[in-house]
Amino acid sequence: MKSRRQRAILEIIGAEVVRTQEELAQRLRERGMEVTQATVSRDIKELGLIKVPVSKDESRYAPPAEAAQVPQAQDRLRRLLRDTVTHVDSSLNIVVIRTLPGHAHAVAGAIDHSHWPEVLGTVAGDDTIFIVVKPVEAVEALMDKVRRWVE
Repeated sequence: MKSRRQRAILEIIGAEVVRTQEELAQRLRERGMEVTQATVSRDIKELGLIKVPVSKDESRYAPPAEAAQVPQAQDRLRRLLRDTVTHVDSSLNIVVIRTLPGHAHAVAGAIDHSHWPEVLGTVAGDDTIFIVVKPVEAVEALMDKVRRWVE
């Protein structure tokens, strides 16, 4: 069942623009598969799907083969920050980044793949990212870097 569902996911995103997990779940349901958003989320992670820009304000899921065509981590991160970040703030050792709706996971993933030494990890929602920074003294420098790349 899982492999059939994951093959269907790759077929769907290869044939049409799918912008959200809910859209993907709906396409799977149209094919007679019972799925939840949580199942789709796990499949997306296991398949290594990425979100690639469709326009300045929108992105779509893409298969891993397209990941090789995406610029290196730092370039991708710069572009994502510039195109999607709306606000940057901090509290103690946590930097909070606000993005356009639906882009936080892509930005957080790009931050994770950039291997910044001061970043312990990220947690992303739909439009908000928490970045845990160590040491706390590195917060201002990290915020400055993000703000420079946003401009």
